[in-house]
Amino acid sequence: MKINRTALIATFLLISVGAATAQKSFKDIEGAWSGSISESGNALRLVFNFTPTEADTVKATLDSPDQGAIGIPLGRVTLADDTLIVDASMLKGQYKGAIANDTTITGVWTQLGKKYPLELKRGARPIIYNRPQEPVPPYPYKEEEVTFRNKIENFDLAGTLTLPEGNGPFAAVVMITGSGPEDRNETVFNHKPFLVIADYLTRNGIAVLRYDDRGCGKSKGNYANATSLSFADDAAAAVAYLLGRPEINPEKIGLAGHSEGGLIAPIVASKNKNIAFIVSLAGTGVRGYDIIIKQTRDILAASGVTEKEIEETVATNGKLFEMIMAEPDQRKLAKDAMEWYGKELDKKGLTPEARKEQMASFIQGLVSANNPWMRYFLITDPAPFWSEVKCPVLALNGEKDMQVNYEVNLPAIKAALKKGGNKKVTTVSLPMLNHLFQHCTTGAPAEYVTIEETFSPEALEIIAKWIKKTVRVK
Repeated sequence: MKINRTALIATFLLISVGAATAQKSFKDIEGAWSGSISESGNALRLVFNFTPTEADTVKATLDSPDQGAIGIPLGRVTLADDTLIVDASMLKGQYKGAIANDTTITGVWTQLGKKYPLELKRGARPIIYNRPQEPVPPYPYKEEEVTFRNKIENFDLAGTLTLPEGNGPFAAVVMITGSGPEDRNETVFNHKPFLVIADYLTRNGIAVLRYDDRGCGKSKGNYANATSLSFADDAAAAVAYLLGRPEINPEKIGLAGHSEGGLIAPIVASKNKNIAFIVSLAGTGVRGYDIIIKQTRDILAASGVTEKEIEETVATNGKLFEMIMAEPDQRKLAKDAMEWYGKELDKKGLTPEARKEQMASFIQGLVSANNPWMRYFLITDPAPFWSEVKCPVLALNGEKDMQVNYEVNLPAIKAALKKGGNKKVTTVSLPMLNHLFQHCTTGAPAEYVTIEETFSPEALEIIAKWIKKTVRVK
């Protein structure tokens, strides 16, 4: 499961204090202002973009280049003498700073009760990321823009089909993205892992179809109320499309799913006997509830949060998740959850300001979690789907993965397959690799963007060799 970028930004962000001199105007702050805050020992760059309007107001947006987030809308911007205040209600944050001179604003970013010193400098340097694995055309294979139809909901999905040199028919892989709206390259933190994987496999004689999620990129369809079952229909439509292509061997079509895609793949294969193999990349073997609780503990611990704070967070999140699983009515769930948490806050004897901050943080989490996708993910055990899969399976997980723990999920996938009588399973845990299959230090999500490697060469080799051996690709 991938980290939601907006949610990550919402765990960081702005406020400040400063001295005043002459009154400034919006024209004085026009343009880009950049700086960085420190979160868990990692520098997070922020860029504020101010554009004065004819109505004597200013339009503001925020970029978080290290998180791949551009143009986040900000709220009201006010200037009182030399004090700048920028509201970021969407992120539950605020920046308050003093304009020291024409090139410097000294202040603090406050978000969800945490304060981060943030000095802004006029101008923003172009962000250049070194991604040495990203392939550059011309490619030694064919690349084709394609569309195919989800006939259950009647909309078209768009993607890229890469075909090896030669006439075929070729073995093929359908790539399935992880959680959150993703493009065909599964672009995350300025990495394009599916592009790298597709390039490597196609150079090794295996065709690859990767596509934009419904409602993303060039694909149609509604993402908002979709669940993993809906996305499984999309993946099945991709398989059906390949079955109609003469260049593709209909007996050698497989699925490769990353994170949530590793849940979607067995859903598809449990119903579709045309699937020749599955490659699970950081896929799930246990309930989403258990995955997220473990994920929360590991990431908070890596961020230096105290054990007491971790236990409090896990208890609160756990209760909220239990309420989501038990109550499908979203309006009733929101009402019940806020009433419950309000009573919990009453027990703590907090100041009005502290109570307001904690309630704001809770509401933000409630809004992001109170949807059909989350309810299905929390409640669903992948084991029944895995037990119905009869084709060969390769399951890979990184040992530094803090989002889908390999010690919990790999054995569960293997056990479910064997329970269903499938002995054609290979599980591999890869040392020093994180959730994105990058070589890393800690495995914390904060490292993703700073690592130049997009996808481990060792993992690429394992995947290609296994597919070629499994479906006899020369």
